[in-house]
Amino acid sequence: MLGGKGPLRDIPERVGYKHIMMGIETSEGNTHTLLRSVDGGSFNLYAGLYADELPEDNEPTLLHEQHNEKKDDNLSTFLLSLIDLNNSRIRRNVKGDTNSLSFRNIARLLVINEEEIIQQRSPLADGMGISDTANASVFRLLLTGDDDSSLVVAKEKQQEDLSRQAQIDLLNQLIKEGQTEVKNLAGPPNQLDEQLGRLHDNMQSRVEQLAITESEYKKASSDRRLTAKKLEEANNRLADVTALLDRFTLLKAHYDSDISRLQSIEEAGSLFEALGEAECPLCGASANDHNPNKVCVGDTDQVIAAARAEIEKIERRRVELQDTIGGLRKEASLFENRLPLLQSNLSELSSTIEKVIAPNLKQMRSSYQELADKRSAVREGLALYRNLSDLKDRKAALEKLTPQSDAATIAASTLPNSVADSFAQTARVMLEQWHFPDVERIYFDDKARDLVINGKARTSFGKGLRAITQAAFTISLLEFCLEQERPHPGFAVLDSPLLSYREPEHASDSASEDDDLRDTDLKDQFFSYLSSMDDDRQIIIIENTEPPKFIKSQPQTQLFSGLDEVGRAALFVEGETEA
Repeated sequence: MLGGKGPLRDIPERVGYKHIMMGIETSEGNTHTLLRSVDGGSFNLYAGLYADELPEDNEPTLLHEQHNEKKDDNLSTFLLSLIDLNNSRIRRNVKGDTNSLSFRNIARLLVINEEEIIQQRSPLADGMGISDTANASVFRLLLTGDDDSSLVVAKEKQQEDLSRQAQIDLLNQLIKEGQTEVKNLAGPPNQLDEQLGRLHDNMQSRVEQLAITESEYKKASSDRRLTAKKLEEANNRLADVTALLDRFTLLKAHYDSDISRLQSIEEAGSLFEALGEAECPLCGASANDHNPNKVCVGDTDQVIAAARAEIEKIERRRVELQDTIGGLRKEASLFENRLPLLQSNLSELSSTIEKVIAPNLKQMRSSYQELADKRSAVREGLALYRNLSDLKDRKAALEKLTPQSDAATIAASTLPNSVADSFAQTARVMLEQWHFPDVERIYFDDKARDLVINGKARTSFGKGLRAITQAAFTISLLEFCLEQERPHPGFAVLDSPLLSYREPEHASDSASEDDDLRDTDLKDQFFSYLSSMDDDRQIIIIENTEPPKFIKSQPQTQLFSGLDEVGRAALFVEGETEA
């Protein structure tokens, strides 16, 4: 709502919200309401304060988001006009080039997020180096009321210099983008190199373990396939043997039937021989007509002999068949005993693969992939550092070729000693009222562009005290400007100024034991000081620590609890749409 271009975080709780409204009241009592889409873009400016619906008869003024010094139809010019800083110019580099003051330049000194509040650098530095001169110029403008519009670049740049400067500006932009990217990395290049080495060693060890596990998986799978094949072959053979036994049993029954029939024939033939002379039982001839010298087609003796011969042949076959059936029954019994063991082995192998080896293999592959992804990220980070270093080298080479013109020799603007000392004493009194430990002397180091407390640079304290002294720097700037009737928006936003000192310092942080303020009453005194400030000052604190009871009871204190029944659940509340 102060003109930033970055999109809001895309979180589910944002769904249903369309606009953001911000009310502004000047020291003269004039009120305004700014309205902007949650997707960014231009602003609508309304006269008066509105918390909910806007009146239909109040025609808004359109304000563009981009600063334009030649026009007044943008948010930056409007906000600067409220504090009489429109048409001001600030220095942007050591050559004396100036830019039109934008409200974004001032917002940098008013809105301090949770990362900036603990950084080991000057409150006037953003870590990029490109904007440091402009930030210092804005700081000087707020403290003194004097801008840099009187600076004049003595020598006009040649075309070659302009081309070289364009390249340097492009490299500065690329360097800024690169520094933004490396800021989110795990650490500096030496730490990334060490991490890459550890990842390589871990991956080598994981490869060996993975190879062993994969070998176990392949062997177990091979054993399972072999066992399954044996089980299938045994089932098939048992089925074949069972079918043969059924067929051979039926064949044996036929043999038994044939033998019974032949034995009946043999017995009947023997009876015919015992009857004496009678009609031939085969051809029907009487005894007188029967020629004993001729063989009858149904000669009883021959029939008996043939039946006996056939019985003997079938008996031999039946014996062979009986032996075959016995062998098949033994084989069937063998497979019936073997099948449960094969089935048990197959089940055990399947269970081992599915419950032990396969999950372990999957976990190891996933772990290896995670290490590979981390290694890729580290390599990418190192590549970013190398690219950033290359860009800086190229920029340095171009700067060496840039002639040192008169414009490049303009001395940097410095704060008058009296102003710097007054600002430092404002900070000292404030820290004393906060019960900051052992505050004896403070001065502003114009070269470091930061406070020095008791002879110790502010950036040399631990992150807990850095956060508190950053807050003191920001609020002291507001107090000094308003007390000296200098231009200032009259508000500041601080994210987590007290949270850091509740946690132990990291080993890598150059903090001493006295950086820990957990046993002091600084938090109570901090909030007490803020609550006693004049009404024309506004400090917005976003904090994750428990505030004092006298602060929690005040109407301007808002608790975001995450619970529907306690305080306010969140900044975005379900059901509060179009707000």
